Amino acid sequence: MATIRGIHHVTAICDTAGQNIAFYADLLGLRLVKRTVNFDDPDSYHLYYGDEIGRPGTLVTFFAWPDAPQGRLGSGQVESIAFAVPSDSLGYWADRLERRGIDAEELERFDDRLLRFHGPDALRLELVAADAEDGPDPWSEGPVDSEDAIRGLYGVTLGVEGYERTTDLLETMGYDPVGEERDRFRYETNGDAGSIIDVRCRPDLRCGRIGVGSVHHVAFRTEDGASQKEWREALTERGLDVTPVLDRTYFESIYFREPGDVLFEIATDGPGFTVDEPEASLGEELQLPEWLEPRRAEIERDLPMIFYR
Repeated sequence: MATIRGIHHVTAICDTAGQNIAFYADLLGLRLVKRTVNFDDPDSYHLYYGDEIGRPGTLVTFFAWPDAPQGRLGSGQVESIAFAVPSDSLGYWADRLERRGIDAEELERFDDRLLRFHGPDALRLELVAADAEDGPDPWSEGPVDSEDAIRGLYGVTLGVEGYERTTDLLETMGYDPVGEERDRFRYETNGDAGSIIDVRCRPDLRCGRIGVGSVHHVAFRTEDGASQKEWREALTERGLDVTPVLDRTYFESIYFREPGDVLFEIATDGPGFTVDEPEASLGEELQLPEWLEPRRAEIERDLPMIFYR
């Protein structure tokens, strides 16, 4: 079976696109690598942030749904998204967040030092001190100096009612158990970014509700369409309901709900974000897939203006 190479991206839901860009691009220093629409709901933006070219393992994306209700954190959800930063940069980040009026709590977990805080719409985020040489290089032209900049995704925390079937699936996907602290079980794969999955057993929580400030899904990496097909067959044989392969222009995707009810995706590494605009101007203009281009005038008319800064 082809190897799952860590997390490809994490997709969450935000309120307004402008506030989202101001936080993730201007404050956290990620590059806005694609400004497009939700292919299943083209009246709303889909924003992608990552490193210089949006490499898998660096990506966090957002559906901008200003009319959606606030999400409710509970079981069957991604509880938090963690980014990797250089091991000596937590002081820099604590000061940077404080200057923006954001309270950050420093703590330790599995011998990791990290800052925990909330982004816009109350989305739970973490910055984890990691070795500077690990993971992709940061975007060199961003607002944060390279020695302190985010190195990509570190991992996610899943909150589920019972953890055994979820962790069994993770082991099938190539994740190994590497630690346990109270209700938290850590799994790791050999990817170079986004290799950590923490599973929390949360039978005390009611079911979560998807909405603004919640994570919609977490996507895992596979090399190409052939390996993705292998995974689709293997997951179907496990009794999971898996979508057909969907063309997302920048990658191909399959989706399924893991046993704890978190929505998972397996996405191909390519073709990447330079298929429809040059690297130098990534994220500057609205990009639409070929099948939506005939509707461009209508879509641009209905999309809200983006205001930020």
